[in-house]
Amino acid sequence: MSLDLINGIQRRKTREITVGSLKLGGAHPIRVQSMTTPKTEDVDAVVKQIKELVTAGCEIVRITVNDQRAADALPHILKQVSIPVVADVHFDYKMALESMKHGVACVRINPGNIGAEWKTIEVIQRAKDTGTALRIGVNAGSLEKPLLKKYGHPTPEALVESAMQAIQLVENQGFLNFKVSIKSSDVINNYRAYALLSAQTEAPLHLGVTESGTKTYGSIKSAVGIGSLLLAGIGDTIRVSLSCDPVDEVKAGVYMLKSIGLKNDTPEIIACPSCGRADIDVYSLAEEVERRALGLGKNIKIAVMGCVVNGPGESMEADIGIAGGKGEGLVYKKGKPIGKVPEAQMLDFLMNEIERM
Repeated sequence: MSLDLINGIQRRKTREITVGSLKLGGAHPIRVQSMTTPKTEDVDAVVKQIKELVTAGCEIVRITVNDQRAADALPHILKQVSIPVVADVHFDYKMALESMKHGVACVRINPGNIGAEWKTIEVIQRAKDTGTALRIGVNAGSLEKPLLKKYGHPTPEALVESAMQAIQLVENQGFLNFKVSIKSSDVINNYRAYALLSAQTEAPLHLGVTESGTKTYGSIKSAVGIGSLLLAGIGDTIRVSLSCDPVDEVKAGVYMLKSIGLKNDTPEIIACPSCGRADIDVYSLAEEVERRALGLGKNIKIAVMGCVVNGPGESMEADIGIAGGKGEGLVYKKGKPIGKVPEAQMLDFLMNEIERM
């Protein structure tokens, strides 16, 4: 598989596919994905959450379609949202057919539970007819029984064999508009599985560490598991799977990409960890700056610093920054001081300057 240098990282060049209005793979940006948590039939709650996810930076959203009520809700959801919707289907292949009838951008099927081969072929044929993308989603927790018997455990090799069997089936039907995920909750096995798979297919890869855990531990686990793959040039879409509000999943994914130069439409916040030298409330100021700046779509570096040791230097190196002193702060813009403001006015002053940039 060829490599392309993108933002300093040698990304593996995968096949380009189309998911709704988005192009994936090739040299296209790595997309951030999440999944809704309300029952799908609760249309208002699902739409509300999707809009919150979009504001946070979500570009693709997955919705469970586990029964007919969920499938019937899809057209009411689709007409109200602006990003591609992936129907998440397990066990019942007919729900995949129903989802495509209603116009979803992509259907996720799991080789471990979709059933007989003819069912997958019927899904593939419908996808060809409707122009729908597919995602082959292999999970360590739902591996096919023959593979578990062969390998004893959901090893990286077992996961890859499952994925490659499904890939070959799909490609033998003349269908190439698909992506693949191959997830484990074990970071090492997850890395090895994706590394093995990336050497065997040109299909775009969706990255994630499945069931990674709580907001704190899961974010760290995902940063290691997904981040290491991204630095190795592997991956075309990502989802940080956390046991919390999915908006936090999206933020974690966005900042993960930002931190290694693979996302250029969101700000980077530099903030000191604070200590006894700090004379302003760094924590609250940095959190609020991040919350308000996230949706502005600006590729800028913002420094929020609490004292005079590193504050001036970091603030001058940022596009805009503030170095706190006793109850006040000196604001820098493009390396030059532009004003000294009281602590109570710091946030509004800083945000007004950011919005003008």
